[in-house]
Amino acid sequence: MTIKIIVAGPRGKMGSETIRMLQHEDTLQLVACIDRKNDGKTLKDVNGQPALNVPIYENPLECFQQHADADVLIDLTVPDAGYVHTKTALENHIRPVVGTSGFTNDQISALSKLSTETKTGCIIAPNFAVGAVLMMQFAKMAAKFFPDVEIIEKHHDQKLDAPSGSAIKTAQLIKGTRKKKQQGHPNEEETIKGSRGANVDDMRIHSVRLPGLIAHQEVIFGGAGQTLTIKHDSISRDSFMDGIKFAVQQVMKLDKLIYGLENVLDME
Repeated sequence: MTIKIIVAGPRGKMGSETIRMLQHEDTLQLVACIDRKNDGKTLKDVNGQPALNVPIYENPLECFQQHADADVLIDLTVPDAGYVHTKTALENHIRPVVGTSGFTNDQISALSKLSTETKTGCIIAPNFAVGAVLMMQFAKMAAKFFPDVEIIEKHHDQKLDAPSGSAIKTAQLIKGTRKKKQQGHPNEEETIKGSRGANVDDMRIHSVRLPGLIAHQEVIFGGAGQTLTIKHDSISRDSFMDGIKFAVQQVMKLDKLIYGLENVLDME
């Protein structure tokens, strides 16, 4: 069975990598792209894109109507556009696989409701690197024994949201097993505002943005006489491709929204 794919964000670094991946997959077929530029062109008409006769649309609804037989939307854009793309795809019974981070809890709830109503599968994953998913799960396990924890996430300087979706997801998972406590000195004072990072359930999240980085995160736990660091590094965007392929295959089996790749991985 061939799965027909629409990619939103083909000119981005993740989108470009995804299109290269699709070219080498016999069971995945790229049928269209959504892009805020190059409406009416094909990929082969755009500098830096492969010589593929794949149409580009600016309007997602037009794209979905013209390619009503498409199976999956892979969205790798930015939060505002990604939300519109995902919502419109669900309304047209096209299954979204979303790597765009930065959605609000209200947006995820609305998309989850729509996914259930339309019986159309959807996977939203803060991170498609399997190693990163494992890092988050290991951190969840460790938090049961080490309630003192800080998260440091580092990304390229073109990333728009901070903290990253992966860091937020990690904090949510840790919250489920960690005994709530106030960390640090009770009279701690920031002499420069923000120097201690974001406060999530009395955990601290620190965001670093620098050229040369891809996606990196470490979760540091502290205890009496010891520290434990759980770390993952994506040193190229190849690290996300296996997770995207897996999510595409899994979303075909779903009739609801799943948030987090760990929920479709066999973690036993």
